[in-house]
Amino acid sequence: MIHIFNTKDNIPVRALFLGERLDLKAFETTNRLASSPLLVSTGAQGCAVLFRYGAVVLFNITAVEEVAFLNQIRPLISEPFERPETEDNELRLDPEGNLRVENGVITLQSYSYERLQIVAEVLARSVVLSYYEHSVAATFDSIEPLAEDLRHGHVGKHKELTARIGSMLLIHHKTVGRVEVTEKPDLLWEHPELERLYSKLVDEYELHERHLALERKLQLIFNTVETVMDLLHTNRLIQLEWYVVALILIEIFISLYEIVTKH
Repeated sequence: MIHIFNTKDNIPVRALFLGERLDLKAFETTNRLASSPLLVSTGAQGCAVLFRYGAVVLFNITAVEEVAFLNQIRPLISEPFERPETEDNELRLDPEGNLRVENGVITLQSYSYERLQIVAEVLARSVVLSYYEHSVAATFDSIEPLAEDLRHGHVGKHKELTARIGSMLLIHHKTVGRVEVTEKPDLLWEHPELERLYSKLVDEYELHERHLALERKLQLIFNTVETVMDLLHTNRLIQLEWYVVALILIEIFISLYEIVTKH
């Protein structure tokens, strides 16, 4: 148990998505409170849960302590985002009460390491989803002008379309492969009694629904861009055929000219 937390009825929680990767090797020699996911103490009376895919969840950290901690781990972040995604929540202690999650307030019976880790797992996935939801929304908005170009017979540039497909595939890889948004944490195998807490949090933050909506948007964007690339490919084939026809006509013209000039 984290006894220092148990004197507090309310604890601020902030989830941050900082970059593409977070190197946790530097924490191998530190005093870990727990692992899988990594839980370390930081600040005067706080702690942090860190994830390899670039997310961090801070518990009971002041603004000054947050800045100091983020400066400490900044060298460990690969491809840091210019504007990290953040989500703020609150933990509330109620030893005699029932588990509740309402309006960003998570009521727990205790601040055990395992409970904090489960909370961090869900909040980290939520903030990652938020980041990619915004990224996909920006790309999704570009479908309308793309469709407008199609209506006028313009199919865009090959490099631009290829880049869009690459971006969508990367987002899919990151959310499904790295973050494993829809997978249950390994911690639940050792602590099945926390299954209810995890399920409650997943439902409250709508992880499965948001992930499914993101997948659908990614698929729509991918299908649209793929269609445009097919049209672009078809147009190039047609242009190539016209080039061949033009070369044949030129060859015929040259042959006729030679015949006429000989006579």
